[in-house]
Amino acid sequence: MTAASESSAHSGSAIPRGQGGDALSVAAREIFAERGYHGASIRDIAKRAGLSLSALYYWHSSKQELFAGLLEDSVNDYVQACDAALRDCGDDPVEQLRAIVRATVDYRVRRRVESTIAAREIRNLEDEHARRLAALRESATRLFQDIIDDGVRRGAFSCEHPVEARLAIQSACNAIPQWYDPESDVGPAELADRYVTIALRIVGA
Repeated sequence: MTAASESSAHSGSAIPRGQGGDALSVAAREIFAERGYHGASIRDIAKRAGLSLSALYYWHSSKQELFAGLLEDSVNDYVQACDAALRDCGDDPVEQLRAIVRATVDYRVRRRVESTIAAREIRNLEDEHARRLAALRESATRLFQDIIDDGVRRGAFSCEHPVEARLAIQSACNAIPQWYDPESDVGPAELADRYVTIALRIVGA
């Protein structure tokens, strides 16, 4: 079967040819957020995406693969955002911490839904997917820890407990999707400024 065979048998306008994968990602994100992993039906995801079941199985072999792909895409986005943010800030650990905190806050705002799904449903990943996702998340954690450790070694940070400092900063950033309202008076840029200030205080910059 090819992508061109995607069905448009659904209510509402047809999904443009070639956009079935994107439509599935959007539909899966919405339904997993609304119903959780076990409450989400592969048939309902296909219907929400405006595709037939056979078209869905062209893109993903199972609900588990679709779920894992959604989470992995989100974490890959974060790792790439961190890499991009650090690329232009030199080797100053203070600037590096500013950059990675800004990237993390931006990610948690942009990917609020995926972040919430991951926090609630990651236990439903099968072992193979869970190990792969854990490795991706560990690479991001390592970036944070390396920056803080380097700052302590070079005297830029004065925190006595670098691991706990990193945990405090990451935990604060990771909690953003639980409370942040995009309609509030605090925009993502201002929110990032505030979290950078908090992070620098935690590490004693």
